[in-house]
Amino acid sequence: MIQADKSILEGYSFIDLFAGIGGFHLALDSFGVKCVFASEWDKHAAFTYEANFGIKPHGDITEISELDIPAHDILCGGFPCQAFSISGKQKGFEDTRGTLFFEIARIVSHHKPKVLLLENVKNLTKHDDSKTLKTIISSLEELEYSVHYKVLNSSHFGLPQNRERIYIVAFHSSINSNTFSFPAPTNEPISLHQILEDEPINAKIIKRDDIEMNSTYATKSSLFDDVELLNKPIQIGKVNKGGQGERIYHVMGHAITLSAYGGGIGSKTGIYQINNKLRKLSPRECARVQGFPESFITNPADTQAYKQFGNSVSVNVLQYILLEITKVLTIQEKDKAYA
Repeated sequence: MIQADKSILEGYSFIDLFAGIGGFHLALDSFGVKCVFASEWDKHAAFTYEANFGIKPHGDITEISELDIPAHDILCGGFPCQAFSISGKQKGFEDTRGTLFFEIARIVSHHKPKVLLLENVKNLTKHDDSKTLKTIISSLEELEYSVHYKVLNSSHFGLPQNRERIYIVAFHSSINSNTFSFPAPTNEPISLHQILEDEPINAKIIKRDDIEMNSTYATKSSLFDDVELLNKPIQIGKVNKGGQGERIYHVMGHAITLSAYGGGIGSKTGIYQINNKLRKLSPRECARVQGFPESFITNPADTQAYKQFGNSVSVNVLQYILLEITKVLTIQEKDKAYA
């Protein structure tokens, strides 16, 4: 996580939809924004959320009336992506009915928060021939929001994980957001080995007879001591046929995208050569590559912890986006002061 100025958004509040274990909460809290409502249907993720923030998330958002949700300045969430059934006779808001994005839309329609901050998988840009994203944008525009979106990679914002996600920022029409732009990559050099635990007790060791290391690995390895760190995963071998979860990576590069699911012996984290051993990342290491602080309490069940970090959002990326959002809101507040 980066250090943020908590005075910038003092007095602002947010709601945390599809809250997971609280990646958005950590980012907003670092700016001093108060959480007034959270919703998460998965009981294991909700358990982790409550353990860290002292807030028990409400359950299924589809069963919660917008009237029962407090007023708020910022709405955030990593909503699940679904195909929209578009008849061709309607546009925007109505086309989202029957999807989980509609839950966001109906809350926005009632409360009209100043800002929306949403995250989804990169594939949303192409989902259903791009109709899904177009419907989301038209829905928000119909609700009087100006919409900005961009695919950002966590590797470019101080985290050693290759994770491309689409981020959507929408400002209410009462706010002039013409100056908003997504953050430029910081590209500070960081490698996976910098965030590894010394001797993790819960990281699976890989021992197989079908391990094959890259023939040029020795040459590559010697170079890493002298050149700038490479902000990308570097494959140096494979297990079995080298399919998903069967590739081996160098710790001087970045981790592959953490996943909540996926198969293979290195499922969810990938396989890395660390101290002459091949192993998966530990839950704490997964927390670190997502930008979660050391104080964050991971789920006591490792299977749940892996799933939760694979489903979560990279905190650093959100913080850099929030820095850009605050620039717009600061101008807005200054304009009000001189009006």
